[in-house]
Amino acid sequence: MTEPKERIEPPHTADERATLAGFLDWQRATLALKCEGLDAGQLRRKELAPSGLSLLGLVRHMAEVERSWFRHVVCGEENGGYWPRVNGEMADFLVDDADPDEAFAVWRAECENSRAIVAAHDLDERAEWKGDTYALRWIVTHMIEEYARHNGHADLLRERIDGVTGE
Repeated sequence: MTEPKERIEPPHTADERATLAGFLDWQRATLALKCEGLDAGQLRRKELAPSGLSLLGLVRHMAEVERSWFRHVVCGEENGGYWPRVNGEMADFLVDDADPDEAFAVWRAECENSRAIVAAHDLDERAEWKGDTYALRWIVTHMIEEYARHNGHADLLRERIDGVTGE
């Protein structure tokens, strides 16, 4: 399911692109680290009632967020989600029968695709979405924020599952 991945600290003295990419990869690796060593049942556990959050749901959600911002918004691809809404609910968080191997494979593939998109585009490049204009720089920064927020959730979930803490 999860592959151990060393987190590489973002560069301290690099240019803007390398710094942003480094921080985004750090956050991606943090999510993987929070899931490392857990079995399918633990990854599906919802430990923060009344919230329905689980580590597996967060992985699925971040796969969708990667796909949405980079492939849909930046590249203009029209594609449905991996886990379409069910009765108006985001299905990425509906994990009772979800396959962790599938979720991690989709997430890793979307992360790789996003890295390639960022590398191929100028940070000043703009994309239109829902009546707003976004620079790629904003999207990458937003992704760092999105991961950081959800990694806080992941940290709390992991501590409740087995007591493991850490950054």
